[in-house]
Amino acid sequence: MRKILFILLSISLCGCGHFSSSDPTINISEQEKAQRIAIDFSRDSNYIVNYLKQYYPELTLEQVQAWEATNALEGMVIDGQKKYFRNAGRNLFRIDMDAKAVYDSINGEEVDQLCLLLDGYIKDVIAESRKEKKSLVLPVTMTIKYTLTVQPDMVPEGETVKAWMPFPREDQNSMDDIKVIWASEPQYTISPDRYCHKSIYMEKPAVAGQPTVFSYEFSFKGKNEWYDFNPEDIKPYKTNSALYRKYTAERAPHIVFSDRIKRITDSIVGTESNPYLKVKAIYTWISDNYPWASAREYSTIDNIPEYVLDNKHGDCGQVGLLLIAMSRYAGVPARWQSGWMLHPGSVNLHDWGEIYYEGIGWVPIDQSFGRDRDNVKSVEDEYFFYTKGLDAYRLIVNSDYSGEFYPAKKYIRSETVDFQRGEVEWEGGNLYFNQWSGWIENIKYDYGDN
Repeated sequence: MRKILFILLSISLCGCGHFSSSDPTINISEQEKAQRIAIDFSRDSNYIVNYLKQYYPELTLEQVQAWEATNALEGMVIDGQKKYFRNAGRNLFRIDMDAKAVYDSINGEEVDQLCLLLDGYIKDVIAESRKEKKSLVLPVTMTIKYTLTVQPDMVPEGETVKAWMPFPREDQNSMDDIKVIWASEPQYTISPDRYCHKSIYMEKPAVAGQPTVFSYEFSFKGKNEWYDFNPEDIKPYKTNSALYRKYTAERAPHIVFSDRIKRITDSIVGTESNPYLKVKAIYTWISDNYPWASAREYSTIDNIPEYVLDNKHGDCGQVGLLLIAMSRYAGVPARWQSGWMLHPGSVNLHDWGEIYYEGIGWVPIDQSFGRDRDNVKSVEDEYFFYTKGLDAYRLIVNSDYSGEFYPAKKYIRSETVDFQRGEVEWEGGNLYFNQWSGWIENIKYDYGDN
């Protein structure tokens, strides 16, 4: 019996190996960085005060300054004026627990529909994996339409607009049966999997007064991935191997073993020698201490893990890089992975990672899916599912970060770390996120016997 679920969406997606630091598509100038920061930090003091007075009618300057001192209210001085991150107001009620209590008392505590879905779903995945004695189970076929639209007159008429858009990787065990159903530009190019950013590339001339639109529809089969192992099943690492050396190494600017990273990781891991138990301890510590909050553009952050530690919050990619940095310092190979999360009703950009265990292989780990122990009553395997697996609702686009594109991109990237929304340029330069938008128009889910 085939069960098909069709969901219409109109969701704007606002949020590799080792490469030379001289790559012009990755390194941005201070001027470009300042311009990007100004776009992100667009709220003035009047806007923030009016927003916060909805919840604190008697708001005082001292309260605002106290939140700023803890970085719960993110702002900076730009051209002599105080400016706040565009989502700073809402983020305050995610980061500061006292403020969150006030927010919940007015709006009611939010029910996380994704957690409700996964609570039952994870149990089924674990049960099926153990029953079938397989790591890949319960496939879901997803059909997706993606559209990227460049605003009118961003490029002179007749000039070629070049667009790189995310596409599923063929080198992942958890995804197969990848098919292009149709594309707005028949002469598209799909990058080889040796490039860490998997893309479908299209180009077309700009027309005066009209948006330049690129669109395509594709399908793939995603599988739930879960590894049922015990810590003692892990064999000693071959510390002289190329894999071990590469994935336990620093990689500036975002994976750096600073004195603070060393000190905190040492305090978390202690005398533990088992690789999984080390990672589990790091994962738990990050989950307990760093709530999710909307993030500024990664290209404007000098060192992402240090940013998380400084600001006491992070989005999925930010806490994911913190986990990777700490795991590598602790002697456990770790690497980046990212793309989209495609859960019914919870579609978004998303980042996670992989951990290598000798004798088992690469195992996915999703730091931002750490379960809330105060609210979730579950057994050990269910709580720590995302330290050993990943649900099927994932589109894996990137096998590393800050890599090259195929065909090659000439100008500075809009996103210098990740690749989830796309990249756009023309002969005259890069087009930044405020000049175009990308969105998933619809997803169809097929749960039939595949």
